[in-house]
Amino acid sequence: MPQTMTYRTDENERKNVFRAYLVGPCIHPADPASTADDLKELAELVRTLEVPVAGQIVAGLKAPNPKYYVGSGKAEEIRDAAKEAEANIVIFDIALSPTQQRNLEQLFGMKVIDRQEVILDIFASRARTREAVLQVELARCQYFLPRLTGAWTHLSRQRGGVTGARGGGEKQIEYDRRELRQRISDLKAELAEIRKHRGTQRKSRMRANLPNAAIAGYTNAGKSTLLNLLTGAEAYAADQLFATLDPTTRALTLPDKTHLILTDTVGFVRRLPHSLIEAFRSTLEEAVLADFIVLVLDASNPNVFNHVETTLSVLGELGAERKSILVVCNKCDLITDPLTRIKLKNSFPDAVFISCRTREGIDALLEALSAKCGGPSEICRAEIPPERADLVALLHEKARILESAYRDDGVFVATVSVSARESGRFAPFLTSDEPQQKQTINL
Repeated sequence: MPQTMTYRTDENERKNVFRAYLVGPCIHPADPASTADDLKELAELVRTLEVPVAGQIVAGLKAPNPKYYVGSGKAEEIRDAAKEAEANIVIFDIALSPTQQRNLEQLFGMKVIDRQEVILDIFASRARTREAVLQVELARCQYFLPRLTGAWTHLSRQRGGVTGARGGGEKQIEYDRRELRQRISDLKAELAEIRKHRGTQRKSRMRANLPNAAIAGYTNAGKSTLLNLLTGAEAYAADQLFATLDPTTRALTLPDKTHLILTDTVGFVRRLPHSLIEAFRSTLEEAVLADFIVLVLDASNPNVFNHVETTLSVLGELGAERKSILVVCNKCDLITDPLTRIKLKNSFPDAVFISCRTREGIDALLEALSAKCGGPSEICRAEIPPERADLVALLHEKARILESAYRDDGVFVATVSVSARESGRFAPFLTSDEPQQKQTINL
């Protein structure tokens, strides 16, 4: 990227200079108390960037305003409150359009950013591996592309044009947009190569005929800590949001001698920017292709049920909503209200309560993982007639599809890895023969 292509807000500048004023828009009939709880999470996100919070406000409105998102009167009230709190940056707990962001900055006379930019900056500070760095840069480029008008002050003619080519000259912003689009294209191409390599690794694991599970959950629920505890992995784990962005895969030998592949995934958060979901799709899809999902909850968090809703929503967006889920309530040693455990048990009857810190419930968790694995798996050939489309859907849910194709007569032919427990459902349609013709699907 050329030297002039820098982001509109420097991370070190924020740490050393900024004091943030937080705004939580509350659209009627939403509950202001719920919005205030959401602002607490935003404050935690902002502090993760080492930016102090000077104050906050819940801004009620009937509908989003196309100019400022909030009404003009409320916008002026926010401006005055931010200046009184001696803040010099205002952060909205929603996604602002580029136009709304520019209008607010002009009215406030200070920087205005939204929740998406905060999360993007946290991801940028946490990225360690080459893949994570590229994924975050792609998301940031896509986010800032429509915001270049407000990002640059050097909008004079950049260079003269050749007759019939660029008229009187190309504006700097036009040049920057073209450079940024080219960078986005380059990043997508490089990530495609990395994803191809990841796909090859994933196929090798699947052909090893071992059950695999993805550890998913809200950020800071203890996913990496759990992986380290069970497998002896050394994945980075800390009491902070988005401590790790890179998936770590390790093998676990269960008490019944079953071997299970466990993969840690990036944590979710409320209103995770869509650009990040797309950029991290190659790592997040570990949850889609796993045999089942280990959903880790922070049982001590008062918003745990909202976190479950958020996590299931992201999994649904990825196409993993039909996966079998094992709910693991972590940090149960920190539960102060006895009713919380009762509510969680009533909502998730099969949940396992553990504490990675005290090792409480780990033996019960290992037994639950063994039950989920369903014993050893075997690779079979499935031939399902067209009138049993229900079994095709069930096969995708309960087995790992290694290769598949539809014959001319409508019969679904596939090479599948299915556990002994589940194979009985498909027994009339399974054989141990290898298929004559295979069509490899993109895993």
